[in-house]
Amino acid sequence: MTHRSSLFIRNLIFTILQPGVVVGLIPYLLLRSQIERILPDSWKVTTIAGALLFLVGLVIMIACIRSFALQGKGTISPIDPTRELVSSGLYRFSRNPMYVGVMLQLIGLALYFGSNRLWLYLLLVFLAFNLFIVLIEEPRLRRDFGESYIRYCEKVGRWL
Repeated sequence: MTHRSSLFIRNLIFTILQPGVVVGLIPYLLLRSQIERILPDSWKVTTIAGALLFLVGLVIMIACIRSFALQGKGTISPIDPTRELVSSGLYRFSRNPMYVGVMLQLIGLALYFGSNRLWLYLLLVFLAFNLFIVLIEEPRLRRDFGESYIRYCEKVGRWL
C-alpha cells in the first residue's frame, strides 16, 4: 500500500470515528424517536437554512480533511496528527475551521429538525471543543511546531 492510499484510508477511518460520530451518530440517537423521515413534509425557512448550513459545514470539513492530508501530511485525529503546520486555505481565516465546519453542521441539523435536544447538544459540543483546543490541542501544536505556530496564532484567531 502506498503512503498516499494509507493516508486516505486513515483519514476516512478518523472521519467516520470523529466527526461522523459527533455529527451523525449522536444526533441520530438524540432524534431517532422524533423523526419519521429525513425529508420534511414542508420546507420552511429554518428547514432550508438548516440544510444549507449543514452543506456549508460539510464542504468546510471536507476541505480541512483534504488540507490535513495533502499539506499537513497527516490526519484530523490527534493520535495521527499532521507532520506539517497547515496555515493556508481555510486555515488563513481560522485556526480551527474543521471545528467551525462541524459546528455549522450541528447548527444546520438543529434548525432543520427544530430540535431543542440538538441545540443543547451543540452547546455541549462547543464547550468540549473549546476545552480540548485550549487544554490539549494548542499546547501540543506549540510543542510540535514551536515558533511557527506561535507566529501563526498571532495572525489568525482561534475561531474566526
